Amino acid sequence: MAELPIRRESECIVSAVRDNSVTVVIGETGSGKTTQLSQILHDAGFTADGKCIAITQPRRVAAVSVARRVAHEMGVTLGEEVGYAIRFENRTSSRTFIKYLTDGCLLREFLVDIELSQYSVVILDEAHERTLNTDILLGLLKRLVALRKPELKLIVTSATLDGHKISKFFGGCPVVNIPGKLFPVEIMYSTEQPVSYVESAVETAIEIHAKEPPGDILVFMTGQEEIEKVIAKLEHRVQTLEEGSCMDALVLPLHASLPPEFQARVFTPAPSNCRRIIVATNVAETSLTVDGVVYVIDPGFVKQRQYNPTTGMDALCVVQISRVQATQRAGRAGRTCPGKCYRLYSSSNFEQDFPAVTVPEIQRSSLAGALLHLKSLEIPNLDVLNFEYLDAPSVASLEDALRQLYLIDAITSKGDVTSLGKRMAGLPLEPSLARALIAAEDLGCLEDALVLAAMLSCDSVFYQAPKKEKKEQSAVHQDLPTGDGFGDHIQLLQIYEKWRRVDYDFEWCKEHGLQIRAMKFARDIRKQLSLIMQGKSDFRKRKDPAYKNLRKAFAEGFANRLAHRLPNHNGYRTLAQSSHLVQVHPSACKMEIDADGLLPEWILYHELLTTTRPYIKKICVIEGRWAQPTLVKLQDLDVISLSGRLPEESRTHLDESSETKPASAVTQPANKEAVDAARERYMARKKARTNPARLSAR
Repeated sequence: MAELPIRRESECIVSAVRDNSVTVVIGETGSGKTTQLSQILHDAGFTADGKCIAITQPRRVAAVSVARRVAHEMGVTLGEEVGYAIRFENRTSSRTFIKYLTDGCLLREFLVDIELSQYSVVILDEAHERTLNTDILLGLLKRLVALRKPELKLIVTSATLDGHKISKFFGGCPVVNIPGKLFPVEIMYSTEQPVSYVESAVETAIEIHAKEPPGDILVFMTGQEEIEKVIAKLEHRVQTLEEGSCMDALVLPLHASLPPEFQARVFTPAPSNCRRIIVATNVAETSLTVDGVVYVIDPGFVKQRQYNPTTGMDALCVVQISRVQATQRAGRAGRTCPGKCYRLYSSSNFEQDFPAVTVPEIQRSSLAGALLHLKSLEIPNLDVLNFEYLDAPSVASLEDALRQLYLIDAITSKGDVTSLGKRMAGLPLEPSLARALIAAEDLGCLEDALVLAAMLSCDSVFYQAPKKEKKEQSAVHQDLPTGDGFGDHIQLLQIYEKWRRVDYDFEWCKEHGLQIRAMKFARDIRKQLSLIMQGKSDFRKRKDPAYKNLRKAFAEGFANRLAHRLPNHNGYRTLAQSSHLVQVHPSACKMEIDADGLLPEWILYHELLTTTRPYIKKICVIEGRWAQPTLVKLQDLDVISLSGRLPEESRTHLDESSETKPASAVTQPANKEAVDAARERYMARKKARTNPARLSAR
């Protein structure tokens, strides 16, 4: 194997890590930072005395595949010396000295060991993606590094991150730059903005195919529907080309919902005298690398989910990519040889209108789960509204998250975490699903709830067929359960029960248009959740055909997502925003309609989404009296007190500061005396752990 660029900088990296508590490593694509940095530090002795190196990844697939690669390079067994931990799966042992894990898993480890005492080094990889969990970890690790100095080392790595911003956040830590091994990529801009970037992408792909030398083409689109449209147009245009005028073309899709067997085709080399044209979402930006790509077509857009705390609604919007994302896309063309990137926008548009970096997930997501984790850590003097965020979320988002947690009994009216909240934080689920499981345990329908939580935690179990196959798909779905008029939740439970009765037969899934990967994942999740909850109930002995207790349990869990029908109207109105009208999404299974032709009076929903209009998705019929406790709690809700400490005047100051100052200005630096006191407590605990006699004397 050829030496990767990061290996040539080994001494510089090791020296920086030894001399500093925090180091930022900026490594260009192909530098080898993800696979080699952990091995370099292991060779330098950072895993001595039984300590472990933790490397976080934003995605499950990356954590598993990189761990497998490193284990292979080191000639050790995966799950032993090198392992990984992802949600619902942990392949590590007492011998593990290099551990790849998702950022969410490391965040949950804080609940078990707030000092992360098993680690000598923590590496936050791919930090430029700015996931919610990574941003929370940055704040927590800043405190922990000060506490465990000089024993714990933190390294923040990225391909494109602004290293100086991270360096400033950590008090001016050093930045090490690692060159990559990319081939040159020629960037070509459009002279004018296209009327339709879909049509422009098709025209550009056909022109490349007809005139340029061999090499695969990667076309970026925003979603599955656009991909299908572009593929249909490309296949038609390729067929109309004069025979023998150019090589053959194989047009392939690539997106997250694609079944594994179809994804595999993208990573299989094209036949001789044939060019692949791959039409992909942004999953091809960094997560998956397709060898052989020489030409990239970048329309400059991405579909992004953005949460509005005022309405409690997610909007799925097509927005401009950042300049960082554009750089990542162009880099896909220079992996194996010189390439070309065709940007379907002008250079002036790129420089003036494109944001420099992607908006951090913490500023466009619901924060309920993150705040529950922070509050459950019971860190002294921790105020979630004034936590040290790299980029502070809005006060509205923070208050919305506190409101959600209060409605599902995770925190008290004073902002303290309840015993229920602590149990919820320990479950690898979003707070609402965790609360539903606990309620189901009390109501004697835990096994039903475990199945449903698992089905709701994975990607859609229904195979999304291309438009030309929609009729065939509808036919195979006709034989599936309908939910008995109670909605999607009960339908999902019934589907899983039917699959169980045929002994989890994958052919049955194919015959009924179900995603095998999603169904298998749901089965694995249910098994893991069952072990965590230690549930003993059995839904095969059910005596409640109306699933009453199960629906009631989910009503308690989704107290912040209950909705009631407006008089003489088919629409629904959410409790939190009673003036906001929403409609049931067309994908929802049929519910019973009353004599007046109206939908049920009360429902709960799993997802609130804006596309062409506001929709609620994954819905379940409930009884109105189950919503009464939530209505009572809403009457006297004081959001400010939910923060735990923040008085009204401080909140006003924070509102003003967050609008006019950078994140560093609205977060209060850790008090030196508090850090020193915390360090003393840590050293005392450490001394007690290493001195059994003293510990027993206490």
